[in-house]
Amino acid sequence: MRFFIPILIGRILRALARARGGGSAYPGYIVLKLVPNFLQHVTRQFPNGVVFVLGSNGKSTTTHMISDIVRAHGLRVFTNPSGANLPQGIASALLSEVSLTGRLKADIGILEVDEAFAVELAGILSPSTVTMLNVQVDQLYRFFETERVATMMLDTAALSTANVITNRDDQFLDAYVGSDGQRVLRFGASAEVVAAAPNGLQNADDFDRQDAVPNVADAEVVVNTGDGATIRFDGADIPVRLPARGLHYAVDAAAATATASAALGAQFRADAVTKAFGTMKPAYGRGERLPIAGESAEFTMFKNAASLQLNLDALPEHPEQVLMAIDEGTPDISWIYDIDFSKLDHVDVVSGDKAWQIAIALEHAGVRIGRVEPDVEAAIALMQGLGATSTGTKNFIVNYEIMMIARKALGHPDMEKTA
Repeated sequence: MRFFIPILIGRILRALARARGGGSAYPGYIVLKLVPNFLQHVTRQFPNGVVFVLGSNGKSTTTHMISDIVRAHGLRVFTNPSGANLPQGIASALLSEVSLTGRLKADIGILEVDEAFAVELAGILSPSTVTMLNVQVDQLYRFFETERVATMMLDTAALSTANVITNRDDQFLDAYVGSDGQRVLRFGASAEVVAAAPNGLQNADDFDRQDAVPNVADAEVVVNTGDGATIRFDGADIPVRLPARGLHYAVDAAAATATASAALGAQFRADAVTKAFGTMKPAYGRGERLPIAGESAEFTMFKNAASLQLNLDALPEHPEQVLMAIDEGTPDISWIYDIDFSKLDHVDVVSGDKAWQIAIALEHAGVRIGRVEPDVEAAIALMQGLGATSTGTKNFIVNYEIMMIARKALGHPDMEKTA
């Protein structure tokens, strides 16, 4: 009963936060202050253990994919669907699942985790499986060097009690060999698939194939059609329909397949992977489509050079209507001058706190600009007034913070939507 009052307080705070139009990590912060071992107590109840998903890019999408695959096997999943990947965010998400006495009805926890807190959380939650997606240049104002991020991931992987899933195509992560008792699986894309991509996989350090030969991938993307892929795993070719376009989503699907197999063990079935992807919706804000002016706004979300480039590469040639916006949630965008913008022949509206910086970079790249409107809601109104497209799609290329503002402006404020 010692959990009753803290959980009740947390639920009230959570309800108030949602009533204001979104989620919040604050209720979780308060619960952890009142009951410091709340996370340990709840997560010990998962009979199938806890999965951690780490990476510079793709954490939310891969967590979403693993969760849907595991559900397709009949298991009950707890996850943090809105990308609340700090301890207080995970605690806040748990408040919606636990009873007032702290009981949890779920078979497995599948959690996106911030790299900076991963080792700390691994000490608390004892993950049975750790998945490392990639190390890409990201948040240098926090981490300073990509090598530091790699070290955080590798240190966390070493704390896994059973399985480590790692990226065969990432030089920082491929060499992981595992400690006693750990099973290591690797995922990746075939050389032919990577060669067909306009700008590769955008890993922070590409292999010099003459000096370093990567390991064999246990789950490998052997076919990529943009919105579909074939994953070769355990001797079988598994066809999947991707929830959003792009090679990076296909690689995430390979990672999710390997992770689900490791977590499920003998319960794993290849046909359930295809079934899960057949009905899978995009993860929160990643390839998501929301109504706008009788059409759809398709969200392409990025936070660094690698994610922007891979998402641009996946766009149809010269989309008809485009909004591009970045705010202070992405502090340093000097990398924008390294981006290949050839998929865009114009951008109708440039917005956000860094609108003029984007506009200069686009002009430098020869991309025609319609309007620069720093106010995001005014920019969305401009997009609404552009008229119909032949495809029914208005493309929103935005960072995380702008994505949340735009979703709210379009009538979808719920940060914890699981889609």
